[in-house]
Amino acid sequence: MEIQEEERRAPSAIVTQVLEWTEEIVVAAVVIIAVFTFCFRVITVDGGSMEPTYHNGDRVLTASLVPQLRQGDVVIVVHALEEPIIKRVIATQGQTVDFDPELQEVTVDGIPVEGSQFGIENGITVVPEYPGQMLDFPQTVPEGCVFVLGDNRVNSKDSRFREIGMIDNRNILGKVIFNLFPFSIFGPAG
Repeated sequence: MEIQEEERRAPSAIVTQVLEWTEEIVVAAVVIIAVFTFCFRVITVDGGSMEPTYHNGDRVLTASLVPQLRQGDVVIVVHALEEPIIKRVIATQGQTVDFDPELQEVTVDGIPVEGSQFGIENGITVVPEYPGQMLDFPQTVPEGCVFVLGDNRVNSKDSRFREIGMIDNRNILGKVIFNLFPFSIFGPAG
């Protein structure tokens, strides 16, 4: 009689163990999905507007919960354009942005922002000649907004264009915090 009772308990113990493992796996999956939905996202760079920093197909990890953006941060912007765009923050709220035609650099509050601090060539930042498509400068960045540029200034649709303009912080999907792919750039974002 004892043998039959033990045989009945054995499958029950196995079923209980399987259910416990299943529960742990489901809870872990839900936590991972929540974290990658609300806190972090893996983004694939589309286009060449951030070259030489990021190239088409590069993958980056972004953090959605960023307390305050600073000059130099690379962000993913969800905008009126069809796809999210990746750009660099050049100025934040209250700062005045202008372009020095002699230096061919952007200035923030009258101070030139040299491209070399972001790993790009100096003297390449101008307002292109596209009548009616560009903002008039100088511009003061409104409260709750940032001014962004692509690192490939010649081939970047960014805050210089009326179509994009100043970026409301609510339209920022996240700040790039880690480079994932290709492995040659793997590591914390600079």
